[in-house]
Amino acid sequence: MAHSRTTRRISLLGTVAFMTFHAAGALAQSAAPGSVIVLDPVVIQGDATAARFRATPGGVALIDRSETPTAEEAAPTLSDALSGTPGVVVQEFFGGNDQPRIQIRGSGLQQNPTERGLLVLQDGMPVNRADGSYVVGLATPGPAEDIEVFRGAAANRLGANVLGGALNFISASGATTPGTRLSFGAGSFGRVDVAGSYGVVNDQGDALLRFEHSEKDGYRDYNSSRRSSVGGNATLQMGEATTRLFFSHTDLRFDVAGPLTWDAIRNDPTSNHTGPVIVGGIPVGPGPNVLRDLPRRATTQTLAGARTTLEDGDNIYDLGFSLSRTDDSFRFPISAGYRDTDGTDATLTARYSRMGEGELPLFETGLYWSVGEADRDYYHNLSGTRGPAFGHNRLRADTLSLFAGANLPLAGFTLSPSVAFNHANRENDDRWGAATRPTFAYGPGGPTAGTAPAVSTSYDRSYHGFTPALALSWQPAEDQFAWISISRGFEPPTHDDLLGTVGGSPNSGPTGTMFATPDLKAQTSTTLELGWRGRWQNLEWDATAYHSRIRNELLSLRDESGATLASVNADRTRHTGLELGLSGDLGERLRGRLAWTWQDFRFDGDPVRGDNRIAGAPRHLITAALDWQASEQLTVGGTLHWIPDETPVDNMNTMFNDAYAVVDLGADYALNDRAVLFARVTNLFDERYAASTLVVDVATAGQAAFIPGEGRAIHVGTRLRF
Repeated sequence: MAHSRTTRRISLLGTVAFMTFHAAGALAQSAAPGSVIVLDPVVIQGDATAARFRATPGGVALIDRSETPTAEEAAPTLSDALSGTPGVVVQEFFGGNDQPRIQIRGSGLQQNPTERGLLVLQDGMPVNRADGSYVVGLATPGPAEDIEVFRGAAANRLGANVLGGALNFISASGATTPGTRLSFGAGSFGRVDVAGSYGVVNDQGDALLRFEHSEKDGYRDYNSSRRSSVGGNATLQMGEATTRLFFSHTDLRFDVAGPLTWDAIRNDPTSNHTGPVIVGGIPVGPGPNVLRDLPRRATTQTLAGARTTLEDGDNIYDLGFSLSRTDDSFRFPISAGYRDTDGTDATLTARYSRMGEGELPLFETGLYWSVGEADRDYYHNLSGTRGPAFGHNRLRADTLSLFAGANLPLAGFTLSPSVAFNHANRENDDRWGAATRPTFAYGPGGPTAGTAPAVSTSYDRSYHGFTPALALSWQPAEDQFAWISISRGFEPPTHDDLLGTVGGSPNSGPTGTMFATPDLKAQTSTTLELGWRGRWQNLEWDATAYHSRIRNELLSLRDESGATLASVNADRTRHTGLELGLSGDLGERLRGRLAWTWQDFRFDGDPVRGDNRIAGAPRHLITAALDWQASEQLTVGGTLHWIPDETPVDNMNTMFNDAYAVVDLGADYALNDRAVLFARVTNLFDERYAASTLVVDVATAGQAAFIPGEGRAIHVGTRLRF
C-alpha cells in the first residue's frame, strides 16, 4: 500500500466484559486480556475467560446474542442487539433501516450520521478506516454469537483512540455452530430476511461459512434499504499455536429518508421533506428536498485477516493482521453533493501477556498499527444524478498505539497502572488541477451553472499524545467487584472532520471556497470513573459512574437547513453519566432486565453557548424487559423503550425533541430441538415520535430536523437447525 510516511501504532487487544458467558468457543476471537483461540467450547476455559471479564476495572459488558429478544431472527438490527446495554445509546437515524446513530459517553455525537467516536471490530480486527471513521451499517450483528462492549478507557488496550470505546462483534465458528442452520423472516414495510451457515469441526480444526441478506421498502415514501453479507472462518491447530483465518464481504445500500418538521412528525411521519417554501419572501421549513435530491448511500467492504495465539506456560503471544477494501458512495442532498471514497486499509496487532496468580495478566503490552489510503471525489447532485466533478483528493492516514499495563496485587486490592502512546497522521493531496471549480444552484428556471476560484484543500497534520490510566479494584464481598479509576483520553480528528464541503443550501451546491479544512486539534479528556458489579441471590447488577473533563471536543456543525458547516474544537466541555444494568428472576418462569443510562453533556463556560447542554444527547434512556417462560416450548417477552424528557436539537438549546415511550412484544415457539418459530410486534401502540434529530448549532422554528421512528410493524419467521 502506498504511503508517504511509515508510522507505527501499537495496542494491546486486551479488553474485558461482564455479565453473561456461555462458551469459550464463542470467545475464540475475544479481545479479553489473556484470551486465546480455542478449538472447542471447553467449559473450563469459558469459566476462566468469564472470570477475567468480571475482574476488569472498567465499564464493560458482554452481550450473549442468544439471550437477546431477537436471537432467532435471520437479520437482527444493531438496535435489537445493543439497545438493552447500559451506556450504549442507539437511535434510529435514517428512518427505520439498520443505520442507527450509536454513541457511548457522547462519542461522535454531533455527526450526522455518526462516523467516528467508536472503534468497531469484527473478530478483534477493525471495521474502521485507518483514520478512525466507519460506516455503522457494515457492522452486522446477525453472524455474531457475542458482542463485547468496552466503554471509555476500558478500550485503551485495543488502541481505541476515541472517547466512546469499542464494540467487538465475535463471529460464530464451526465448533460452536456445527451443521446447517437456516433462518427466514418477513414483515411489515416489505421486510424480507434470510440467513444461513454451515459449520464443521474435527480434532485438527473447524470451519464455518455463512451468508445473510435483508431488504426493506421502508416505513416512509423514500426509505428502501438492502444489506447482503457473506463470510466465514477457519481454525487450525499447529502444535502449541492456534490460528484463525476469517473473511467477510458486505454490500450495503439504503435511501436517506431525511428529517421532517415537527408538524410532519405528528401528522404525516411517512412523508419526506421537499425543501423550504417561500412565504412572503421568507423561506419557511428549511431542510433538504429529499424527493428531488434522492440522497442515498452505497457501500461495500471486504475484510480478511488472520490471528494466531501461542501459549507457553504463563506467557501468551497474540499476533493479528487484517486487510480491508472499502468503496463508499454517499449521495448527499445538493448542499454537499456526491462524496465517493474508495480505499484500502491494513492493520497489524500484536500483544504479549504474562499471567500471574490472578485472573488478569500480571503484565501486558501490545501494538496496534493501521495505515490506509483512499481516493475521494466530489460531484454535484443534480436531481439525484451525478453532475460535474468539483473535487479530487488522495487521502492517507496512519494511526499507531503502543500500550503497556499491569495488574499488581496489593494487600487485598489490585492496582492496575497502564499507559499508551498514540500517534496519528492525516494527509490530503488535493488533485484538482483547474483554476476554478463548477457550481450549481436551482432557481425558478431550473439549475444554473457557475464557477468559483479553486482554493487548495491539501493538508498534512500530525497528532500525538500519552494516555495514562490508574485503577484500584477490590472485592467488597463474595461475587462482588468494585473499582475506581482515573484515565486520560486522546482522539485525533478523521478526514471527515478535516475536509468537508461548505457554502451549500437546500437549493444550491457548495459555493465560495466550497471546502473547509479546519486546523483541528486532537480531543483530549480526563475521566474519573467508579464502578460496582456483582450478584446477590437472584439479582445481578453492573453500575458505572463517570465524569469527564474534555478539551477541544470535536464538533461537526450544521446550519438550520441541515447544510454542513466547518468542524470545530469546543474549548472546554464536560460529560457526566451513570450506566446501570439490573437483571434477576422475578419468579420461577419470569425474568426481568433493566438498563438505565443517564448522561449530562455540557459546554463549560463557552463564550457563545455558556453551559448549555450539548445537542443530540437524551438525558435519560431506559430499557425495561420482561421474559416469561410460558411452557417448555413457548417464551413470551415485552420491552419498553423510554426517553422520559426532552432532548436539545441545537447547541443553543432553543429547540427540543419531545419525550416518548415505545413498547415491543415478541414470542418464540420451539416446535422441536431443530425448529423455532418467532413473531414480533414493534411500536405496539403505533406511537408517532421522533427517534432522533439532526444535531445543529442554531435551530430555527419550523425547520426539518426530526427523524421519525418507525410505526407499528410485525415480523415473523423461523430458524432451522440440521
